[in-house]
Amino acid sequence: MRRRDFIKIITGSAATWPLAARAQPTSKKIYRLGWFFSATPLPEMTGPDPISPVGKILVHGLRDLGYVEGQNLILDRVSAEGRYERIGELAAELVSRNPDVIVIGANNKLAQGLQRVTKTVPIVMPDSEDPIGAGLVKSLARPGGNITGFSGDASLEFETKRLELLKQAVPDAVRVAFLGTKDGWDSPAIQRVRVAAQKLGVTLVLAEQTPSSYADAFALIDRDRADALFVARSAPTYVNSHLIADFEIKERLPAIYPYKVNVTDGGLICYGVDEDDLWRRTVVLIDKILKGANPADIPIEQPTKFDFVINLKTAKTLGLAIPPRLLAIADEVIE
Repeated sequence: MRRRDFIKIITGSAATWPLAARAQPTSKKIYRLGWFFSATPLPEMTGPDPISPVGKILVHGLRDLGYVEGQNLILDRVSAEGRYERIGELAAELVSRNPDVIVIGANNKLAQGLQRVTKTVPIVMPDSEDPIGAGLVKSLARPGGNITGFSGDASLEFETKRLELLKQAVPDAVRVAFLGTKDGWDSPAIQRVRVAAQKLGVTLVLAEQTPSSYADAFALIDRDRADALFVARSAPTYVNSHLIADFEIKERLPAIYPYKVNVTDGGLICYGVDEDDLWRRTVVLIDKILKGANPADIPIEQPTKFDFVINLKTAKTLGLAIPPRLLAIADEVIE
């Protein structure tokens, strides 16, 4: 049941969905949209009703705006499927098809790979992480090149807040495994989390995964006898939602996740950016660029909606009593 927004951040200038839905393509042009993911399997991206939740939002949203695959729209679907070493090769292949716009998944490596191949094809990022630090844009207000979109960075302390919520839910947790990649572990946001962990009386340890394998990470967590899991914000976390949630239940390890889908798939707690909202706004932005807007002049906007969701069914399975104060501020409680 929805309760209320947990956090609101001052919105940017994105058009609202109802207003955008009235706009229809006026020409008979056939548009070509490149669609580039880092980890999502291609079968989950195909068809008029994709399995991928964000894929479904993209296809349905474009259709609502008058862009229909097989009529006036060609969707070039490409995925590295977790093999990041292929990103450069796939980026070059996608650009060679002369798309009007390329939309990418939530991974800066995709944008960087494309940036090395083209400086002219518009690239839209639904959820980038520190796009300035990654060298993708000159500034959020004026990107200055062929890349624009949205940043998933709410604030420098956002990831720290996730650890605080996990500690409130599991007060006895003193050893917490960070389930993510080495790059994620070394990122500025997680470096802050590592400092905050000490103040919370928590030892945060790296359970390193690769984009395509969790086996070694899960084995380390078993050996290390962690009390809880802090799951990284990354494309593999989104794609492997069921896998991680099943591990949490099997090992009886309370976990906090960055995406709502992780909790609807059986995980305990989610605190993160509303990915569905970012993708809805992305569809509006794609339409704007297809109609002639220059990505260099379109500000990169920050998130305005967030998900704080608790799965009480999972809590009961884990034998965990969620404090009433957390239930009171949750946007949604799954029972």
